[in-house]
Amino acid sequence: MGITKNQKKANELVEADKEYSIDEAADLVKKITFTKFDASVDIDIRLGVDPRKADQMVRGVVALPNGIGKEVRVLVLCTPDKEEEAKAAGADHVGLDDYITKIEGGWTDIDVIITMPTVMAKVGRLGRVLGPRGLMPNPKSGTVTMDIAQAVTDVKAGKIDFKVDKTGIIHTSIGKVSFDPQKIKENALEMILTVSKLKPASAKGTYFKSISISSTMSKGIAIDKNSIAGL
Repeated sequence: MGITKNQKKANELVEADKEYSIDEAADLVKKITFTKFDASVDIDIRLGVDPRKADQMVRGVVALPNGIGKEVRVLVLCTPDKEEEAKAAGADHVGLDDYITKIEGGWTDIDVIITMPTVMAKVGRLGRVLGPRGLMPNPKSGTVTMDIAQAVTDVKAGKIDFKVDKTGIIHTSIGKVSFDPQKIKENALEMILTVSKLKPASAKGTYFKSISISSTMSKGIAIDKNSIAGL
């Protein structure tokens, strides 16, 4: 099969084996995206860790300075006394037993679930449904808390939960192609520097093996780690 005109243009702009500064990468990802929709900008960080070892699992949360560019659908599972607080903070769905029943039936039309420590016994039985989808609330990510309003506000503002997968890669969205390059750069930097601070003490050798950004349907753009102050 031949390549399309847009693929040819992308290949001319991005050299296969070249690493680009983070400023160049943020600019290029916009130039090589030709989708008719507002594609997501994703970052892939390959780490020198062994996720099979508990002391090398890299997981955390990051508040992206410019958000992720999409409306985050939040479900709050809480007791009745917290429902108004959740609704006032902007939660899309609020309740407990009725939503637990819906989820047990296969409903997962949400992006984030926030709950309280006092109801985790009920929520815990949803692990088989929520776990594989990355929706299970976790105290480490701030989604199991008594401060429901703050948790909802943070998530709506662009706070995301991430973790390394079984191959040692962190993959997550950091914005939209419609963002200007500066905002893409700022979000990417915040993500990279947050991961840097989470380096496990037991991880030996090179921590950041590679970093690249891409859009939903574009090729990856390798980032030169030396272009990032603080790494």
